[in-house]
Amino acid sequence: MLSLRITIGLLIVALLALVWMALRMRDQVKSERQLREETEVSKQQIIVEQERNRKLKQEMTNNIAHELKTPVSSIRGYLEILLGERPVSEEQRRYFMERCYSQTLRLSDLINDVSLINKLEEGNDLFTREMIDLRAQADEAIRELSLKAEEHRTTIENLLPEGMVVNGNGLLIYSIFRNLIENAIEYAGDGCSVGIQCYKPEDGTHYFIHLYDTGKGVQNEYLTRLFDRFLRIEEGRSRKNGGTGLGLSIVKHAVLFHGGDIYVKNRDGGGLEFFFSIKKSESKN
Repeated sequence: MLSLRITIGLLIVALLALVWMALRMRDQVKSERQLREETEVSKQQIIVEQERNRKLKQEMTNNIAHELKTPVSSIRGYLEILLGERPVSEEQRRYFMERCYSQTLRLSDLINDVSLINKLEEGNDLFTREMIDLRAQADEAIRELSLKAEEHRTTIENLLPEGMVVNGNGLLIYSIFRNLIENAIEYAGDGCSVGIQCYKPEDGTHYFIHLYDTGKGVQNEYLTRLFDRFLRIEEGRSRKNGGTGLGLSIVKHAVLFHGGDIYVKNRDGGGLEFFFSIKKSESKN
């Protein structure tokens, strides 16, 4: 009787061992299947992301080529006239040379903007950081744009308080204010106002800045694409005003670099308004 109980006990133990092994094998097969599925999903995501990056690079290359074509063609045309056999008056010669110079400035701005965006996308280590006063950078941008503002009868008011200091890159902070202000001067319409202020109290980590104009704004359909590279809301308007089409894209990248976020909307009563944040301490993205 005892030996029978021992035998039954051993059979039960063996059966339990077999069940445990079966469960282990099932879980292992399930884990391997899940791992294969996750690996396949990751591969597909990588392929999709690579294709997206390829299309973005191709689009940007095509856009840059398109943007370069106009000034290069203009310079070539002016020089062909100057070097041609047909006599050119001194007044005409000076005009053509001034137009060539203007187009070379445009080429230089485009190259600088493309280089800046590429550096922003490559990583934060390419930009040094130091303590930067936000109000001082906004004032500097206003001073640099004072002649253009006077030409368009645009008034600019900087209401940022003293002491808004961040650990950031001065060039990028300056580019945020300059591009937004210049964009307002160029496109809001003559006789408009531009204001810079805080739109809510600072918290422990960020400053919150509101930059607006009292102009005509843009169609709502363009708002979500306003930070896209080379966006043309009106055909040829950036060419007419000398822009590169990269200013607002640089603004977005510079804000993200500083650990913040940015969005834009049409202002009640007319104009555009940008809301963005800047992290006080160093941001490691």
